[in-house]
Amino acid sequence: MAANDRKTVLVTFKPKEQRPEKDKDKLAVMESCISSRVEFFNAERMSRGVAVPSGMPKEMIGYDVNEYDAPIVMAQLTEKEMEALRKNRNIEAVEDDAEAYALGTPGTLDTLSVEGQPSALAETIPSGVAQIGAPKAWECGMGHGIKCFVLDTGIDSDHPDLKDNFKGGISFVPTESSWKDFNSHGTHCAGTIAATYTGSGVVGVAPKAYLYAVKVLSASGSGQYSWIISGIDWAMKKKGPKIISMSLGGSSGSTALQKICEAANKKGVLIVAAAGNAGPPPNTVGYPAKYPTVVAVSAIGSDNVIAGFSSRGPEVEICAPGVNTLSTIPNKQYGTKSGTSMACPHVSGVAALAWGTHRFSNNKEIRSLLRATADPLGVAGRDDLYGYGRVDADGAAFHYMLPLPTYPDIP
Repeated sequence: MAANDRKTVLVTFKPKEQRPEKDKDKLAVMESCISSRVEFFNAERMSRGVAVPSGMPKEMIGYDVNEYDAPIVMAQLTEKEMEALRKNRNIEAVEDDAEAYALGTPGTLDTLSVEGQPSALAETIPSGVAQIGAPKAWECGMGHGIKCFVLDTGIDSDHPDLKDNFKGGISFVPTESSWKDFNSHGTHCAGTIAATYTGSGVVGVAPKAYLYAVKVLSASGSGQYSWIISGIDWAMKKKGPKIISMSLGGSSGSTALQKICEAANKKGVLIVAAAGNAGPPPNTVGYPAKYPTVVAVSAIGSDNVIAGFSSRGPEVEICAPGVNTLSTIPNKQYGTKSGTSMACPHVSGVAALAWGTHRFSNNKEIRSLLRATADPLGVAGRDDLYGYGRVDADGAAFHYMLPLPTYPDIP
């Protein structure tokens, strides 16, 4: 069967206790339904040359996300094989591998401007970092050691403002084995989260948080849900408080993507995602921001008014600056970008600050804290434009009231 007769699909299995064949491994179930020989590898090793035998056709390689709560397999299959899987009672869903984008790509929202460069003689606090009260919060803490996984186009780990906080990376883009950023989007988001004090350049919201590059978008700014799922799977296996920041999104839902977000949330990961740049119509929040286990972030300008490009809807949980945001870009440079992609890392950075000053808290408590301390901009309570309001670094970091506020709708 030729490669072009196959397409990549996401196969989500039912939890083991719900399968008719409880004693049968999911790969055994998979192999009973497909006629071709597929070699399955752990998703954590995806796109690493050492994991794939040389000479093996790429269409004969599959990936296994080995999570009890999210049993997912990815493979390139024929239509006949997909139909056999759909009929198998052990399987919950068989879906096409959808596409996601760095939010702002394509179009003018992701256009990079190099105007307004920071001084070479002093540290520049970007306007968005100041707008959410981060400098005041630094008197309490800077998010020291909180792990922030940036699922994006990679990170320029050699950038002088990022190298001290960079702790490692991986690529799940099959054609790009390095975590290095060949786009600029991921490096820009990373700088907003945790650009460190160097005496020049810029400083991020949480200047002592740890950064991890998880490349799930290619140099063009696009990627597959399977790459994102693999990236989440890799990040959630790390120890300690963890934040996954995703300035990306797609227009279609996915059982597999939702399941892996639920599994990560259950294991204590706080997931933050850009709401999208689909504009004013109601209910335009994209995926994965739309899922209940993900904090959906809309974008505002310096005037604290919702940005015209920002998606909105009942899933929006919080808002942050996302217009003309100054941050790091590859090759020791700086630039401004606009989009909910830029709002998302502001919230991820505040989450790192809050977790750094409430180290015995869990992901749900930190999420509650972000809600409770947000500065309301719209109607009282929660609304479709601003969620609970603009994220407040100062309020979240200094909030010592125990017990922390709780919200019954947080899964």
